[in-house]
Amino acid sequence: MEAIYLIATITTMSANTAIAIADFRRAAFVLANSAEVGVPSSWLPLLGSLKAAGAVGLLLGLVGVPLVGSAAAAGLTLFFVGAVAAHLRAGVHHNLIFPGVYLALSVTTFALSVTTAR
Repeated sequence: MEAIYLIATITTMSANTAIAIADFRRAAFVLANSAEVGVPSSWLPLLGSLKAAGAVGLLLGLVGVPLVGSAAAAGLTLFFVGAVAAHLRAGVHHNLIFPGVYLALSVTTFALSVTTAR
């Protein structure tokens, strides 16, 4: 179970770091998606910061502060529940898989963080 937790956490951490960087750089696909979903581009620095903070929290969980790691995974789960809800509210279904995958990663990491004895 430890190995699965480690793989899930590193995957979630890497994915959130990558998308946070894309938010900070205002990548074209991020701008297009946020416009389509109705999220103002002025929110991108905040959204990127939340994703980056989640990734850092997951890292802290791996290096010895498990409560912080669990809290980070829970926070990312809530964040991506909001992202999925924003897509559904806007009727943007063609790329719902992307926030859905991030949500699945976050839920998996959270579940493993609270069930894996460390």
